[in-house]
Amino acid sequence: MSFVNLRERIVQVKIVYYGPGRGGKTTNLEYINKTFRKQIQSEMVSLKTHGDRTLFFDFLPFDMGKIKGYDLKIQLYTVPGQVKYNATRKLVLKGVDGVVFVADAQEQMREKNIRSLNQLHENLVEYNESIFRLPLVLQYNKVDLRNQGIPILPIPVLEKDLNSKLKAPYYEASAITGYNVPETLKKIISLTVLSIQKKLM
Repeated sequence: MSFVNLRERIVQVKIVYYGPGRGGKTTNLEYINKTFRKQIQSEMVSLKTHGDRTLFFDFLPFDMGKIKGYDLKIQLYTVPGQVKYNATRKLVLKGVDGVVFVADAQEQMREKNIRSLNQLHENLVEYNESIFRLPLVLQYNKVDLRNQGIPILPIPVLEKDLNSKLKAPYYEASAITGYNVPETLKKIISLTVLSIQKKLM
């Protein structure tokens, strides 16, 4: 649930990028950080392990205008991808307002995508939150690898595996090139703000 500071009239919104290891969560935030520099008033904090993976979170707050007279501050986080860091993933999800699930579109990642989405569902349940109620956008990342001859899952397969019940908005994307990265971000922000507006009514 978003943090509301009544005295300073600020609503702090937490959006988490979740998904399997090396799927492109950190690359999404790095691209956003680089592209929207003017709107971002703080440095991105990136903590990495020896394997050069995000161990804790990337944290990227930026101001987004007002809702109902309140200033809106968005905080973007990623979770570590590796399964052994599930306790940390769970911690990062605490108080989440919206989720971008970054799936890796490579054929070899099919099972890992499904497992990661199931784990997201389980972790949210522990906070009495439902994946079906929370603002959610799916991003099918790394579609650019198709051009290198790397086998990529067709969108209907990704939709069947990950989105047949959720019916969430989705984007094909390439976090490296930035293809549909801003669109994914704008969609999750608009869904999350809409959800918070309803709560503030």
